[in-house]
Amino acid sequence: MRYEELTIEGRNAVLEAFRSGKTIDKLFVLDGCQDGPIKSILREAKKQNTLINFVTKDRLDQISETKKHQGVIAFAAAYEYAEVEDLLKVAEEKGEPPFLLLLDNIEDPHNLGAIIRTANLAGAHGVIIPKRRAVGLTATVAKASAGAINYTPVAKVTNLSNTIKELKEKGLWFVCADMEGTTMYELDLKGPIGLVIGSEGEGVSKLVKENCDFIASIPMAGDIDSLNASVAAGILAYEIVRQRKL
Repeated sequence: MRYEELTIEGRNAVLEAFRSGKTIDKLFVLDGCQDGPIKSILREAKKQNTLINFVTKDRLDQISETKKHQGVIAFAAAYEYAEVEDLLKVAEEKGEPPFLLLLDNIEDPHNLGAIIRTANLAGAHGVIIPKRRAVGLTATVAKASAGAINYTPVAKVTNLSNTIKELKEKGLWFVCADMEGTTMYELDLKGPIGLVIGSEGEGVSKLVKENCDFIASIPMAGDIDSLNASVAAGILAYEIVRQRKL
């Protein structure tokens, strides 16, 4: 697999990319352009729930590599996304209770890559990220994962809260990281579980947190009050690993 994000420019190229089933992360379209080919592209983008950005010609010219974008540029993931069901299937095939990592507001590609690496080493069955306000599977993410991206499936969902609700119906329960929570050593983290990690600045969003069963905090004795998101994910993931081995 290639490690660069795929840039697709030009109306025919973008339209064919959608029709072939390629996963498109973001679509940039010239604001105000509504001719036939553009309408067809927008129709396909909406079918895939692709994030659509209407921008100026100057913005398109700025991000274009060919300078022949014809008013539309698409960015495709360098790696294909899995479905949530694929992650559960991995757990089933291994005969293990599902262990998933769900990421809320993680926009730094190095954090995402490091978390995918941790998920792989901790034996998690996959990672779930939202479509909006989140980095996708870019070249930087792939490199930061140190190859784990080839083995740990990543699913992208429209709504993280709804996904949590759906997974609860399948028997999973959820714990999110927050410094106001219960110390992680006091929680029972065994069984089918989803670990929710938020960004360093904003943490887990209110709605996602409300849908979690428990809130876990990491004991800290220093002078600052937060850990890097990928470090927090690693600490909590390995507490889950420890308890599973008891």
